Amino acid sequence: MASWVSILLFLFWLSVSQAQKGSGKIPTVEFISETLINNVVQDPQTGRIYLGAINNIFQLSPSLQKEARTETGPKKDAKTCTPPASGCQDTVLMPNSNKLLLVHPTNGSLIVCGSRYRGICSLLNLSNVEQELYYNDNKGERTYVASIEDNVNVVSVMSNYTKNGRTFKVFLVGKGYGSLDSTKLISTRILEDYQDWVVFENIIEASAVQTAPFVLKYLHDFRHAFKEDGFVYFLFSRTLDGTDNKNLTFVSRLCENDQHYYSYTELQLTCGTNNRYNKVQAAYVAFPGKELARVMSQSGNYGTVTSFTKVLFMVAHPDDDESDSALCMYPLNSINQQLMDIISACYSDSGEISGIPKDALGNFKCGAEHLLSPLASKPAFALKADAALTMSVHLTAVAVAVENDHTIAFLGSANGEVFKVHLRPGEYGNKPYSSVGNNIGEKVNKNLFLDQSQSHLYITTEKRCITKVPVQTCLEMKDCQSCVGLRDPYCGWCVLEGRCTRRSECRRAEEKNGWLWSPKQQCVKIVSFSPSNLSCRKTGKVQLCLFLTHTVSDFLCSLLLSPFSLNGIMSDSGEVSCDLPQPGLIPKTPEGQDFVAVAIRIFVNDTVELATREFRFYNCAATVRKSENTPCMSCVGSPWGCQWNTQDHTCSDADDSVVDSHIINANCPRFENPDPGLIPVGYKTPIDFEGINLEHYQVNWPHSTPNMHLSSRERNTVFLFFFYDKSPETNVLFYVKDKESGKKMDSTVNVTLYNCAVERNDCSLCKNADPKYKCVWCSKKQACVYEELCDPLPSNTECPNPEITNISPLFGPVLGGISITISGSNLGIDQGDIKSITVAGKPFCTHIGPADKADWGQVEIEVNGGKRGTSSVSFTYRDPVPEEVTPNRGPKAGGTLITISGLFLNTGFLFFNHSHSENITCRTGEYRADKVPSDPLDVVMKYGKRTTKTIPTTFRFVENPTVQDHHPKASFVCGGRNIVVTGSGFDIIQTAIMKVQGGNWSASEPAYEKNDTVIQFQSPKVNSSLNQHLKTVIKLDNWEKELKPFHYHPDPSFNILQNKIITANSLIIVTGRGFSKAMTAKEAQAFVGDVQCVVTTLLDDKLFLEPPSTMPRARSRSKRQRRETGSEDLELMIKFGKGEWVVDLVQYEKKNDFPLYIIIPAVIVPMLLIITISVYCYRRKSQQAEREYEKVKHQLENLEESVRDRCKKEFTDLMIEMEDHTNDMNEGRIPFLDYKTYTDRVFFLPSKDGANDVMITGKLDIPEARKATVIQSLNQFSNLLNSKTFLINFIRTLERSHDFNARAKVYFASLLTVALHGKLEYYTDIMRTLLLELMEEYVNSKNPKLMLRRSETVVERMLCNWMSICLYQFLKDSAGEPLYKLFKAIKHQIEKGPVDVRVKKAKYTLNDTGLLGDDVEYSVLTLQVLVQGEGPDVTPVKVLNCDTISQVKEKIIEQVYRNLPYSQRPKVDSVTLEWRPGSTGQILSDLDLTSQKEGRWRRINTLAHYNVRDNATLVLSKVQHTQQNYDQNQENHEERNALLEDDKVFHLVRPTDELDEIKSKRGSIKDKSMTKAITEIYLTRLLSVKGTLQQFVDDFFRSVLCSGAVVPPAVKYFFDFLDEQALKHSNVDEETIHIWKTNSLPLRFWVNILKNPHFIFDVHVSEVVDASLSVIAQTFMDACTKSEHKLSRDSPSNKLLYAKEISTYKKMVDDYYKGIRQMVSVSDQDMNTHLAEVSRSHTDKLNTHVALHQLYQYASKYYDGIIASLEEDPAAQSKQLALRLQQIAAALENKVTDL
Repeated sequence: MASWVSILLFLFWLSVSQAQKGSGKIPTVEFISETLINNVVQDPQTGRIYLGAINNIFQLSPSLQKEARTETGPKKDAKTCTPPASGCQDTVLMPNSNKLLLVHPTNGSLIVCGSRYRGICSLLNLSNVEQELYYNDNKGERTYVASIEDNVNVVSVMSNYTKNGRTFKVFLVGKGYGSLDSTKLISTRILEDYQDWVVFENIIEASAVQTAPFVLKYLHDFRHAFKEDGFVYFLFSRTLDGTDNKNLTFVSRLCENDQHYYSYTELQLTCGTNNRYNKVQAAYVAFPGKELARVMSQSGNYGTVTSFTKVLFMVAHPDDDESDSALCMYPLNSINQQLMDIISACYSDSGEISGIPKDALGNFKCGAEHLLSPLASKPAFALKADAALTMSVHLTAVAVAVENDHTIAFLGSANGEVFKVHLRPGEYGNKPYSSVGNNIGEKVNKNLFLDQSQSHLYITTEKRCITKVPVQTCLEMKDCQSCVGLRDPYCGWCVLEGRCTRRSECRRAEEKNGWLWSPKQQCVKIVSFSPSNLSCRKTGKVQLCLFLTHTVSDFLCSLLLSPFSLNGIMSDSGEVSCDLPQPGLIPKTPEGQDFVAVAIRIFVNDTVELATREFRFYNCAATVRKSENTPCMSCVGSPWGCQWNTQDHTCSDADDSVVDSHIINANCPRFENPDPGLIPVGYKTPIDFEGINLEHYQVNWPHSTPNMHLSSRERNTVFLFFFYDKSPETNVLFYVKDKESGKKMDSTVNVTLYNCAVERNDCSLCKNADPKYKCVWCSKKQACVYEELCDPLPSNTECPNPEITNISPLFGPVLGGISITISGSNLGIDQGDIKSITVAGKPFCTHIGPADKADWGQVEIEVNGGKRGTSSVSFTYRDPVPEEVTPNRGPKAGGTLITISGLFLNTGFLFFNHSHSENITCRTGEYRADKVPSDPLDVVMKYGKRTTKTIPTTFRFVENPTVQDHHPKASFVCGGRNIVVTGSGFDIIQTAIMKVQGGNWSASEPAYEKNDTVIQFQSPKVNSSLNQHLKTVIKLDNWEKELKPFHYHPDPSFNILQNKIITANSLIIVTGRGFSKAMTAKEAQAFVGDVQCVVTTLLDDKLFLEPPSTMPRARSRSKRQRRETGSEDLELMIKFGKGEWVVDLVQYEKKNDFPLYIIIPAVIVPMLLIITISVYCYRRKSQQAEREYEKVKHQLENLEESVRDRCKKEFTDLMIEMEDHTNDMNEGRIPFLDYKTYTDRVFFLPSKDGANDVMITGKLDIPEARKATVIQSLNQFSNLLNSKTFLINFIRTLERSHDFNARAKVYFASLLTVALHGKLEYYTDIMRTLLLELMEEYVNSKNPKLMLRRSETVVERMLCNWMSICLYQFLKDSAGEPLYKLFKAIKHQIEKGPVDVRVKKAKYTLNDTGLLGDDVEYSVLTLQVLVQGEGPDVTPVKVLNCDTISQVKEKIIEQVYRNLPYSQRPKVDSVTLEWRPGSTGQILSDLDLTSQKEGRWRRINTLAHYNVRDNATLVLSKVQHTQQNYDQNQENHEERNALLEDDKVFHLVRPTDELDEIKSKRGSIKDKSMTKAITEIYLTRLLSVKGTLQQFVDDFFRSVLCSGAVVPPAVKYFFDFLDEQALKHSNVDEETIHIWKTNSLPLRFWVNILKNPHFIFDVHVSEVVDASLSVIAQTFMDACTKSEHKLSRDSPSNKLLYAKEISTYKKMVDDYYKGIRQMVSVSDQDMNTHLAEVSRSHTDKLNTHVALHQLYQYASKYYDGIIASLEEDPAAQSKQLALRLQQIAAALENKVTDL
């Protein structure tokens, strides 16, 4: 039932969603996935869209309609599981993220790779993704393509691959490294089975693109892959190394047809100044428009760029600031040229590789085997690009399009916006001019691309939405100006259609100026009118001068706001004539104006508006409104040419036909020039003013003859009396009226009124008034007045005595030193008026003077003239007494408001609330020292300059609070969301504020709840515009902490409800957008009327509410609202934080009362039917579930029984094997190598030539005739090497050379060791000198702990060789025996059980990766071996019946010739083995015609195959013996028979895929031989072997790490040297010294010997033995480190194996180092004596001349640099070392010189 209801609800939601989409004017085309979207691709042929989401692949039409869907998860898997998952344990359901999505259009398939099953891929049908074309999970590691880790990005591109004349479709994959992934950074994957290749196999193996060498150093983040012109490019960022997290951006290139990756070359790309934008986010490759190409070429920064040159557009940001992003551009031809420069730079100017000169490198664009590869660039070769655009926003995606030769970039951002940028520098280019689509608030991911028509953009967000939006919105612009104002290359004004369109949509766009594009071109406009204006009382014709861009014949003139329209006529001159309407049709003149502006519009084709401009109809009668005091001047001065009638005082239109004296158009009658201009208040003053142009008026004046005729200029007088006391002075304007008409005449009579009493309230201020005011101090009135108002006029000019009304402060410290303020009257105007001041009898200058004790007294002042004044209040001297400070602690950042209590604390305060005089408050500042003191600090109060009061140890600064986390991490812009900040130390905070800053504004909210670990805020409300970066911080007192991340999202939008009727038990479904961005169902609130609803579910686009069961009351509204909406309408209001939205009005359903006899049957009958059906279904399901349970239970019991049996067997083996095998060690002697062979192998066996190295063979290719000369010259060269000056210069020159790599340094140091072996004391001196330089370098500029870790310098390898030389005798005397016993014990233990010769795995081993994880049946046989030609004696030999014939031979040779070293024994290839069961013999071999075949596989023959029984007799015969050189890295038994190289051969373990194939054919898993073993069960064997070998391991460790026994003098000498140097450097601690010692001895010598016993013994080390030795060597290294090894159940088995013993071994190492430090020092003389003895004993055995000859090859190669170095060295010059080297070179190279 629940499932049916869910389906119905889903269908209902879907219908609501579809109805909503159809209701808008422009429906949004989008598709919402149920899970997060990872990748999106488009089929270039059909335009279909394919979405790779978590657990789903969607197939969409170009319009985003879902066509098909296939589920890819969740799947049962485990991170460590090797597919198929059916064979793995601990699997759980895990989501499957899509890591790679690629269209393969050739065969109509879609390549899909997920994060499950180690990144295995599948092929889906492009036409229907529900159809799987290919999937196989049992092909092994070679088919693992993608990464299983979420943070590892994968990119890919289709390509071709040619082999044997056949071309295959492949795809190249670029992938970062995950801890459980393959190490391949770049791989080529085939898409079909071919010969040995299978689908998705990596068909190219190249170390250049594997991460194995630098897993811990580099982290790759691939962002884009593309191919162009025969090359494949990968764009990625990479960290420098493990210690530096700074990213650098690289582009790498490969040839498409490069089958070995020889052409792999990397180029660093820098973006912005100083490579600020160093981490690439997304990229797009496209052709630039002609305009952009032209600008790029002209700039000179990009080379030559054309519209046919593809450009890489890249967005990037700095590591430390994602909110700052840039767009950079790189032409592909510039990238390719820079790559060629890098390749060329790797060769010297005259260098050749395999005879190919540098100039011919162009012929090898795809590299070659003999050329250098891979190649990477140094920063000096980086391709630099300036930022074409920078934005203060996190840019995450880019797409580029070209429209009308202009280039437009679409830039997606993290806040959901997609910006449009016109890429062209200039005033309107390279900045966003609009955005595309709606701001959806979600991060736009890198999948941003255009459809096939380039008219729509697909936008994919970080979460679940893909949207299709048009690239332009031209049609929304309704006029030309708004259209061209867009400045959008897509939009222009189609002139004759009158609409804003794309150029392709304008029918006559190709005609001249038929389509106007911004910003160059202007719209059609009316330039001028003739006449330019017209009276509103007249009508006529107007001519329009048009800026016409297009030829038009028919016009229509129309007036806006008027029904008038008439055809216009165009004259030959291009002017358009339009008739104007009658005056009655012209709109009224607005208030405050003297004209009305009416738009005249020109139409073409009747309806298309061409241009518009305002035409002014003026109104002369309205001009007088502008200035009421000068109506005539306003009239005649207007721009309309109006005239003034002096009789009726009216303004009218100019009329030349009217001639009358009272009509004027200039020289208005007016009054002006008042005298005086200053009028005192309160005194009757006569004013004269002048009348001008008054001949038209007859005016009656008080002092003139009535009806007097006035001339053009006349002065008149009036008497005025005013009172005004608001300010000292004010301006007054007078106007004059005509007596007869009562209308105003023009007047500009302005005077200034002033009042002496205002702001001059004492005598001194009055006397300081400006003399022009004639103010005097009137003693009678005690006020400042105009002199005529004071009667009598004062004769005495002196002021009264000063009067002091107040002093502040009233209290001061006894020591004085503070300023006081004295208030009163007649205190003078400036400082010079005061003669003296005393305070309580003490003189006052700038501060009060000190008092002997607490005192009080009055303040007295004396001014000039001897006048004195005394205060009525007293000033008191007293001492403040501070007692307590609360609170007593605060944060280091300051801002704590502290309260100080005590007595008299208000001393010296200007303003103080006396009711709280015992306390004062102040705020602490920041404590600026680095370290906060633990003890409380003194609080010091200062009063003035002399008094200081201290409260000792009362306040303590503590560390600032720590903020650990905050949640939630987003809010809507409306604010009000509860934000919880967690951390510690909040209890010391008094004020907590959450603040948001953006641009020049900020918003804040105080915390509403706080304790020591939690602070709660409500997010502040911010401006709704999100175009600017918002920074959110919390301010705790003075300490600020930015909350990262914290995002503000746009407020959600709500749609109108589809169903507004609420029924019983119904849900209210609210649709909209952006709900879940910053809100949860628990936080959201909803109200119906005045009652709150229950929010059940909140999705991003839907909100589900449970309404109140009964109808609530409506919220209070106005009567009008209730009348309009109806009494039953209720508001549905949603509240998110502070945001409130009224979504719609809802109603409750009216209930109808049905009779019970209808209701009961209608309800009961269906209910009974449903119950019956449900019971039946339930019983059937229960029975089926019970059967399934029994089946699973039976399977589990079988599995448990199988595991129990296996565990019993392994436990039995464990008990048997836990024996001491010491008694089995019966070696006659230990086969130590002689000194020469030992040094040859230690020094030169690891070289590239191995055993064939010239230093091991000792053969020099020198003609016999020159041998004597060469020997003599080499002796001279030896003498030159014995010059310390020369040798130091020689080494430094080599190490400065770029091509002197690590391998060369190791080899050079070994040659030098042999060449100087005769003078080891000199060799030691050179080593010390170089070590001191190396130590200075690491201590001063690098991490000292890293010194001696690797052989990166010559001296580090010299030290390794020095230790090897000095410890040879110690190996023979002490440590050699336990090491040899350990080796033999391991070999013996391994050979006791089966060893698979093909997969190199054994039943008994210490290495879990080499553990044979199958239950192999075997038995032990004792063979009686007769050696032909060596007598009748037989030798019993123990072997296994599962051993191969070669393994049997090895064991026989080992036993028969056990007294001979390995090099003197016959090899497996040189003997044959014959079994004689009867009269005839049978030759046994690994492979022959009788070999057993199983399917496609052939098993190697074993003794069991030949049915050889116990105690059988075998004959060992020798064949023709071939002397073989020693080669440690070659398994001899694998090279004698070519058949063993066949891929289809196996020994004990068959490949997994073959086993699974056989299982599927048989249909059963009960066959024991075919059952895959659970490997973890066999890990007990590791413990078995470990317990067996424990004694041998302990013995070896003790022999090496026992300081109580013999310690080689070289160890003591060198360790003392390190201790001595460490004391000279302050930054070298004990841990660093420990690391130095470990790196120099255990790491450089003992680990090397332990892993390579054949360096000291004449033995053969097989791969299975080597694997176990590696585990012991790793344990030895772990014991020597100081760091703690934290182990868990996920730690490697090899680490867990010796976890218990590692602490014991660590203590042994520490005791060993301490013991050596306490030993008696080895002097330089003793050490030199020891070294001289070693030189004397062994030097003559070494190939010294060969070493000198090889050393000279380096001198010859770097000859010029060495000579230059010697010539610059004064010491070398004095010894003529350069000349000596030139002479040696001439002799050795047989050159004729002038030396």
